[in-house]
Amino acid sequence: MRTLPPKDPKSGDSPKLKSLTPREIVTELDKYIIGQDKAKRSVAIALRNRWRRQQVPEELRDEIAPKNIIMIGPTGVGKTEIARRLAKLADSPFLKIEASKFTEVGYVGRDVESMIRDLTELAVNMARSEEQKAVETKARELAEERVLDLLLPRRKEEEEKAEGEGSEKLLEIVRKEPSETNKTREKLRKLLREGKLDERPVELEVPDRSMPIVEIFSSAGLEEMDVNIRDMFGNLFPKKSKRRKLKVIEALELLTQEESQRLIDMEKVVKEAVTKVEQNGIIFLDEIDKIIGRDHATGPDVSREGVQRDLLPIVEGSTVTTKYGMVHTDHILFIAAGAFHASKPSDLIPELQGRFPIRVELESLTRDDFYRILTEPKNALITQYLALMATETIELEFTEDAIRELASIAFNVNERTENIGARRLATIMEKLLDDISFDAPDVAPQKTVIDVDYVKTRLSDIEENVDLSRYIL
Repeated sequence: MRTLPPKDPKSGDSPKLKSLTPREIVTELDKYIIGQDKAKRSVAIALRNRWRRQQVPEELRDEIAPKNIIMIGPTGVGKTEIARRLAKLADSPFLKIEASKFTEVGYVGRDVESMIRDLTELAVNMARSEEQKAVETKARELAEERVLDLLLPRRKEEEEKAEGEGSEKLLEIVRKEPSETNKTREKLRKLLREGKLDERPVELEVPDRSMPIVEIFSSAGLEEMDVNIRDMFGNLFPKKSKRRKLKVIEALELLTQEESQRLIDMEKVVKEAVTKVEQNGIIFLDEIDKIIGRDHATGPDVSREGVQRDLLPIVEGSTVTTKYGMVHTDHILFIAAGAFHASKPSDLIPELQGRFPIRVELESLTRDDFYRILTEPKNALITQYLALMATETIELEFTEDAIRELASIAFNVNERTENIGARRLATIMEKLLDDISFDAPDVAPQKTVIDVDYVKTRLSDIEENVDLSRYIL
């Protein structure tokens, strides 16, 4: 019987990943996405496999490649939402990008490596935010001291004057003045924490960020040069400051940010961010079917296979240079998606196909799906509109048959015009509540019941007229 050596303690488990089994991941996704059980199962396994990879011995760990996924299905059925919610569950850096933005290097378009740079930038921002939260209390205390210094300046002039008048008077000042100053300072501190000094104006020295404007026109593959030149010019000119009059509450916020920046160890932040990208990063490549070449080889389609060949090394695993250092893409999870109306996944170049071993077909939405989308998810559209109107003291109430009618209209319009999936519901809801949203401030407080008759009155004409539906719904 084969056994595995003990696990390396430096594997860097994510507690969030460890606590979620595939079944629990699917349960979490069910709270926001209706149906599409196959796709949820596939992404749940892919996410769990990341944690599993961290448990194997180090010499084998780097050999286990991520199981990239292609989602096949029409627009608006939940492809992007599944990937986004998955990244949120794992607390992973997540980037959604359309594959059609890239073309072969040398053609007009973006360099494929730019998506790794963008993902790294996102990860650095995430790590910096986490670090800011960790030092927030200390930064607030330091900012508070600086605000108190502005409100109660040190009495240096008096101390200097006392030094010239003899040691006896100096000793008297040393005995008396600090205790009075400290008393006043503590009173001010109490008032500051209670918010009673928020509106008081103070003068604060802040960095002058104005500098000569340098316009950088960068072509494909030169995004990094743009950033580096901006950094260079930023360091070239001497840093200036200017005095500004601010309210205490604004000064406190500004100084807290300034102090937190000083307390943050950026080397540690960058190191953590790069590790997060390499081990937990997720890139969602939408519209991958748009970079599949057609049968002919003339016109704009010439570069489509080139795009695939440019993507291939990134998906396979390569090293990309970013302003934060070298980033390895070997273990980034790629989730591709496309409608594949005019093509199929097997039309991708063979090498790229092999890097997406999992294929999942998402199903078109039914009437029942539309009804469930309106009512079940945590962020259901009806829940959103109830909350929005409640801010104007307008109480909305949707009857059961009204919701069924809305689902039916959305389904019918999708069938007769362009099928845009669940996005059709947002258009229909906006049209349905147009008058209520406009008049809300003038008629509040008020309770409005949305029943089936109200829905039919507002939407039946548009539903029946196909030409009108194309423009309005």
